[in-house]
Amino acid sequence: MSAEHLPDDCHGDACVTCSDTAVEVRVLRLLPDDMAVVATAAGEEQVSVALVTASAGDTILVHAGEAIARLDHQPGGADHVG
Repeated sequence: MSAEHLPDDCHGDACVTCSDTAVEVRVLRLLPDDMAVVATAAGEEQVSVALVTASAGDTILVHAGEAIARLDHQPGGADHVG
């Protein structure tokens, strides 16, 4: 994701607070208590989706085990943070 598609308070590809990056993952299924199972490069993991509206099949950005944004994949490869 390029910096031009980040929210106004984000700068670059890393967290301003801790210098960690958010990871793009796909939601496989929702669980109780605002949790979800997601597909990552390392396999399946559980993350919190309490801060975003997500459904199975959505692509989300995860930072420190918390979904922080849902990506809307647009035709032509452009992404929009929603």
